This record gives sequence, C-alpha cells and structure tokens, in this order.
Amino acid sequence: MTTTQNTTLIPDTKLAKEATDILREHGTDLIYNHSVRVYLFAAEQGRHAKLRFDPELLYVSAAFHDLGLIKAFSSETERFEVDGANAVRQFLTTHKIPEDQIQVAWRAIALHTTPGVTQYMEPEVALLFSGVGLDVLGEGFDTFPVEVREEIVAAYPRVDFKEGIVKAFFGGFAHKPGSTWGTVKADVCERFISGYKSPNFCDLIANSPFPNSIRH
Repeated sequence: MTTTQNTTLIPDTKLAKEATDILREHGTDLIYNHSVRVYLFAAEQGRHAKLRFDPELLYVSAAFHDLGLIKAFSSETERFEVDGANAVRQFLTTHKIPEDQIQVAWRAIALHTTPGVTQYMEPEVALLFSGVGLDVLGEGFDTFPVEVREEIVAAYPRVDFKEGIVKAFFGGFAHKPGSTWGTVKADVCERFISGYKSPNFCDLIANSPFPNSIRH
C-alpha cells in the first residue's frame, strides 16, 4: 500500500477497485454514495491536517464501513460495525495485506461510531471517524472547504440522505437491537421499535447478582 498526504481522489489500484465492486454489488446507491463521500471527506481532512495516511487503506475501510448493515455481511448477534470490520479483515487477508494494516482497517471500521477515542489512534482510524461524522452529522461542516464539499456532493449526491441513512441503520440491526446497547445506534432502535428501551447501565449495576455489600 502507498502512503501520501495529498490526495482527495479515489485510489486507482486493483484493491480499491475490487472493494468498489463489492460495495456496488451489495450496497444500495445510498450506501455507495455515502461511503465514497466519507472517503473523500476524510482524505481532504487528512490533507488539510498534513497527516500521513494510506489512501488505499482508508478507501477500503470507507468502502466496507457500512457493509455490516447489508444482509450478506450481517451476523445474528455482533454489532454491525464489527460485522463490517470482520468483512474487511477477510477481504484484506485474501489479498495478503500485512496483518498490522489489516488491524488498522479493522479498528477504523469497528470504532467508526465510537466518539472520543479514534483521534488518539492511527490516522486512518481517526480520519474514517471524522469523515463519517461530517457526512452523517455535519461535524466540521463550517471548517471544510466549501468548493471541495460541493464538488464531492455533486459527484456523489445526498438523495434523501438524512431519512434514508437512518432507515438503512435500522434495517441493518432491527433483527438484533441488543447489539446496539451502549452505542449511539441504540437511539435508532428506540425511535423505530415501539416500546423498545435500551438497557440502563445504572439498572444493570443495581441488578447485578452480587449482594449490595459484603462485609469481612
């Protein structure tokens, strides 16, 4: 894989093309456009911050980051982020990518919805999180170059994205709402499943099988 700090183009490599083919085959137009925008946003953020990152690894991570929402990659019990991370591990292992790079991609996808952690990790991990944050939540919208943002969105449109991405999230883990406990995606289950409430951490502590106090 190659390392650079000046690219906002999709890497023109065999690995990237194969990742795109998988994304196109299994993903919807919404997931495809979102995933490419995430990469382009992330790569521009990395260039602006003068980070040295692997654009190919970042692109593959972006391409796979929401595949855990797709039935072909979805498990019965794992978080969708972990399903996507496991899928990228299998893909990169097949292509004989070094284990340390595979681990970076795995972490990037597994943690792409986890705030407060990724900024202390490898650039690819941090950038995937920030690219997702910009596209889904608008984080960093005002500081991102307007011309670049408009060019990216024109090429990869946000058609009914706000409503569509929430439905895509729910569709990806409606069969396993418990997998969202402790994550921001629990909000999606509470919004769409009548009467569903994510377990409360304080209640779990109170209901632990240990007695309230043990004296020696």
